[in-house]
Amino acid sequence: MNIQFKNKKGFSLIEIIVGVSILALCLLGIITVGQGFLRLSYQSFQNSQANFLLEEGAEVSRAFRDTSWTNISGLSTGTNYYLTFSGGKWATTTDASLGIIDHVFTRYINVSNVNRDTTTADIVTSGGTLDSGTRKVTVVVTWQSSMVKVTKSAMLYLTNI
Repeated sequence: MNIQFKNKKGFSLIEIIVGVSILALCLLGIITVGQGFLRLSYQSFQNSQANFLLEEGAEVSRAFRDTSWTNISGLSTGTNYYLTFSGGKWATTTDASLGIIDHVFTRYINVSNVNRDTTTADIVTSGGTLDSGTRKVTVVVTWQSSMVKVTKSAMLYLTNI
């Protein structure tokens, strides 16, 4: 009878160890899922912010054009211009350090010439004649997310109206 009691006591200890192990694995799984959810949530938040910054960059470019066409036509093609807001006005600069937003995002615009087909007046990527009244503006937002550089861009055509 004494032997059976010891076996039951040892069996209870094994049940406790197995139960605690199962509980620990369940908690580890819940923590892992929670961390994944938080990471995806943060990435989604950053993606939304980048979309708003792209939209804002496009609106600022339109505002430059509306103020004076030379604000757009005077920019050098192929140069990255960073948007800054100071003194209640938007401005462009080539200083990359001024294009950093919230210590996370970098936003810039790039202006390029537009050529048109001489017959149809359609915009063409090669050939055609230079349209001095139209510029292609590309707004770019970059940021670092989980050790990967993410880049989003939007392109628009602005005309001298």
